[in-house]
Amino acid sequence: MRQKMLSEALKERFGTKVYKLSMTSGCTCPNRDGRSGYGGCTFCSEGGSGEFASPLLTPEEQIRLARQRVDAKFPSRIPVSERKYIAYFQSFTNTYVRNREEMEGLRKLYAETIQRPEIAALSIGTRPDCLPAEILEMLGELRAVKPVWVELGLQTIHERTAERIHRGYGLPVFEKAVRDLKKADIEVIVHVILGLPGESREDMLETVRYLGQMEPAIDGIKLQQLQILRGTQMAAEYEEKPFPVMTLEEYCGLVRDCLQVLPDEILIHRLTGDGPKSILIAPAWSADKKHVLNTMRKKISET
Repeated sequence: MRQKMLSEALKERFGTKVYKLSMTSGCTCPNRDGRSGYGGCTFCSEGGSGEFASPLLTPEEQIRLARQRVDAKFPSRIPVSERKYIAYFQSFTNTYVRNREEMEGLRKLYAETIQRPEIAALSIGTRPDCLPAEILEMLGELRAVKPVWVELGLQTIHERTAERIHRGYGLPVFEKAVRDLKKADIEVIVHVILGLPGESREDMLETVRYLGQMEPAIDGIKLQQLQILRGTQMAAEYEEKPFPVMTLEEYCGLVRDCLQVLPDEILIHRLTGDGPKSILIAPAWSADKKHVLNTMRKKISET
């Protein structure tokens, strides 16, 4: 594997081990409230891709609770006062504002979060169609304080698949978002789901190849297997008419090939997903993350 993984890059960048803190902005999603659609993307759970703190809590309270979940992972030699974190806003669309009040609330939340001494950087998950000029201006202001990266949920470049999963925007919207973010000197991380229904192996590699050749270049990528979660539209589709789901060996082999078509400069933020086991329908193998990672390392080493 030629590319760097996120954990290694963070240690080099900040001089210490860094962990992510899951936080929430309280934003919803235009694909849920009717602006782009209702119900969200077909693979998205009611939690918007995870379990997170309450938006009613202050940034300080969210950080304190999130630290309780991750601090045990730090080596004991690192004093509590010297531990560093990425504030990660993942659930739903964290730049989606519908009025001036929501805009000012978001600005206040992110400003208070990034100014805390234990926060090394801000990571904001969003949609490419939710980056108006005022949001880009805010991100630039935050970037002047500490590193900021924006995570865009692309999933696939193929429009037929995007329509099937109800993504709600076209590829040109994504391309403009990348250009706008890079112009503002914001780091861009792109999410890709491997195994979406109807896509061939070559379709998936084509998406990754496209991202590797983008201009301006993206900074990082997250790869994960499709996970069918109970309560989603995709789960209903799968139960009514099951479609093929990759085996662990197939997935690990595909990830190996994806890495081969990506340039060395793109940082690898994730190679596998680990959704909530309590609502996981398929693939069953994804519930054992340790086994998945061990199998993947072995498959990648075969190159």
